[in-house]
Amino acid sequence: MTEIELQQLRREKWRLDGKAIRTIEKARAFIESVGFCLMFPQRPALLAPTFIGAFVGDTDHLPDWQHAFADPRAGEATELMVRLLRERTAYEANLFGENNAFLLSASVFPFFYALVGERNPKVAPRAGSRSPYSALACDAFELISREGPISKQKMREALGGSVSLPALDKALGELWSKLRVARVDYSASEGSSWDLLSRWAPEVVKEGIGLSVAQALSALLSKYLDCVVAVEQGELESLFSNFVPRSKMKDAVNALLAAREFSFVHVSGRSMLQVTPEKMAFVAAATPAERLPTRNMTRDTPRRTGADRVSKQSPYTRSAPKGAR
Repeated sequence: MTEIELQQLRREKWRLDGKAIRTIEKARAFIESVGFCLMFPQRPALLAPTFIGAFVGDTDHLPDWQHAFADPRAGEATELMVRLLRERTAYEANLFGENNAFLLSASVFPFFYALVGERNPKVAPRAGSRSPYSALACDAFELISREGPISKQKMREALGGSVSLPALDKALGELWSKLRVARVDYSASEGSSWDLLSRWAPEVVKEGIGLSVAQALSALLSKYLDCVVAVEQGELESLFSNFVPRSKMKDAVNALLAAREFSFVHVSGRSMLQVTPEKMAFVAAATPAERLPTRNMTRDTPRRTGADRVSKQSPYTRSAPKGAR
């Protein structure tokens, strides 16, 4: 494979070849195909598709989140993204900060939850010196649990006018980073609305809790490699190290290589990881003797061909975890 061929395959998968996603049906198909993506390009750049790029259908002059307010395309893309969140076709995570969403498809999100989310979400968070939650985050959780879905503006009023918006944003970020809460809607008048993720999507949370770290990481790595076609291990680490320790990620990659789920491919002199292509079962051609009738063969006797000797289940067939491809 050449570098040009690799880039072309990515452009097709990431909908950067002029085939923009402008309808909810195409948006659903896109997020399910790639598994997860950024809302806007990230600086420094990460090797991942973007929702705004697929919406525009190209990479030229795409806005980042700092300049999205000045680009009308960003507003239209955000409206389409919010529709996906409302219908639970996609979920949002606070991986790179509140202003640049990390979107995951409904089939992939349980695996992400298994790596990032709380294993016992029904237990309310508590503040403390060793706790990742501040007192304000715990108060916000209790309020959302009681009143949610609730907008940030109403939340601030209920918590007291002395609470600043930056402080409330930080508290919500603490809860969101552990997938305790989720943004479930947005309106121009009230802004984002928040709810407990365990109440908004209980089936997804339950599925994520039941998955092991090894299962979840294997599925996400496989889905990512399918999305990017081929990747250097350093680029893989740049993305996954944001939510998984590098040691665990390297162990998972080595295990998948040993199981021949992953393999190496050379792209313009670079060694890259790829999902090992499926191998086709070999079907032997019938020999002349098998094609011709014998003296003892009657008219009603079925002829035995080489295909009859091939097992229905090929030894090369493998079943990927749900959502892995």
